[in-house]
Amino acid sequence: MKYLIVGLGNIGSEYALTRHNAGFLMVDRLAGSLGASFSSARYGQIATVRIKNQQAVLLKPNTYMNLSGQAVRYWMGKEHIEAERLLVLVDDVALPFGTLRLKPQGSSGGHNGLQNIQDNLGSDRYARLRFGIGNNYHQGGQIDYVLGRFTEQEQQQMDDLLDRTTEIIRSFVLQGVQRTMNQYN
Repeated sequence: MKYLIVGLGNIGSEYALTRHNAGFLMVDRLAGSLGASFSSARYGQIATVRIKNQQAVLLKPNTYMNLSGQAVRYWMGKEHIEAERLLVLVDDVALPFGTLRLKPQGSSGGHNGLQNIQDNLGSDRYARLRFGIGNNYHQGGQIDYVLGRFTEQEQQQMDDLLDRTTEIIRSFVLQGVQRTMNQYN
């Protein structure tokens, strides 16, 4: 079986290490742990990897966050991947920094990237791994916060957190969403 693992983020060096690019950071860490590198393809950067006996297509959409659904829909169709084998990696302001939460489905929670995927797929029935970035911003400051860089203290924790996301993604591919949720949530 083949899986599609999608890290959400915005392209460009100005966004590289921002909170909103947590999805890119997670998929980059997974690719690095498997010795894979990304290459340019339609709608994004792609890497194909093996996780034990399973094949996974890793995707970093180049559509910008709010249009991520176009890339997801295209690659699901091209690779003949069903929604139950889709995992979207995304930042989440509703979770405290460093909280990792795997869900089998659900609402977009106000996240424009997830909403666009839901709109393009016509369903919210796909797994997502949410990386908590916290909500330490004043009213009206959410955009600056999510497009801002992690604090020095947060950066010190990132290696361990990203290693943990790699474990969760590998478990999702090898054991499925329910067993992985039981083990890691």
